[in-house]
Amino acid sequence: MLIVTGANGKLGRGVVEQLLKRIPAEQIGVSVRDVSKARDLKDRGVRVRHGDFDDADSLLYAFEGASQVLLVSSGILGEAGIRQHQTAIHAAKESGADKVLYTSHMGSSSTSYFPPMIHHAATEAVLKESGMPYTSLRNGFYASSLVGLIGAAINTGELIVPEDGPIAWTAHLDLAQATAVILTEQSWDGPSPNLTASEAIDMEGVAAMVSEIVGRPIYRKVVSDEAYREHLTAQGFPEARIEITMGLFHASRNGDFAQTSNILAELIGRPPMTLRDFLKESIAL
Repeated sequence: MLIVTGANGKLGRGVVEQLLKRIPAEQIGVSVRDVSKARDLKDRGVRVRHGDFDDADSLLYAFEGASQVLLVSSGILGEAGIRQHQTAIHAAKESGADKVLYTSHMGSSSTSYFPPMIHHAATEAVLKESGMPYTSLRNGFYASSLVGLIGAAINTGELIVPEDGPIAWTAHLDLAQATAVILTEQSWDGPSPNLTASEAIDMEGVAAMVSEIVGRPIYRKVVSDEAYREHLTAQGFPEARIEITMGLFHASRNGDFAQTSNILAELIGRPPMTLRDFLKESIAL
């Protein structure tokens, strides 16, 4: 049985939907904190069980009979998040699963300027230390993150950002489909190749795309890091979010998210969604 954690989230639910197109529902199980939100999956024949990354016993129950466990990152940073992942990895091993797959990131690094990348690298280290077979899926940068960075630019006409670098923005739908293929057909030991869209685009390119989509000029205004921090503070961003956002731009300037690969396209059997098409679907006009 293939177990998917976080199946009420965007990526986890997407993977389950893709798995349902490939294998019988009775071969799929999900581990979710709120089983009521997964009632539709249960009605379709998926095994739905409560699992909490802070409760090892609940995970052992949720992972019962697993051949593979897809561990979708909890999104909790710092020591608390690593403890959660460690609990889930140990539970997968104790349950007898043959393998764990983890939704990591193309920029995973213990020395990254972008805090989530340090978190992913630490989880990969826990996986390696566990001694069980694993694959860390080096996913491209989620394109949905870009919508928040665009923010008020559609209304103001100014995309205010510090100096940046190209990012391989990648759609959840493509990654979900690729993950389903990997779970059912493909196998890598350790980190996967980068699973990214076919192009890496900087914020100037983003501004040009948004201009085309909304039909009016959107200008990229480059400001200093200090000015951008003040800009975010004035908008009421909490300090923790500001640090993460500043880290993103610093890491992109370092080229951490610029590499692209054809592996994602090969897995899904088509070109990945372009950023332009993603923005057309995502931007409220």
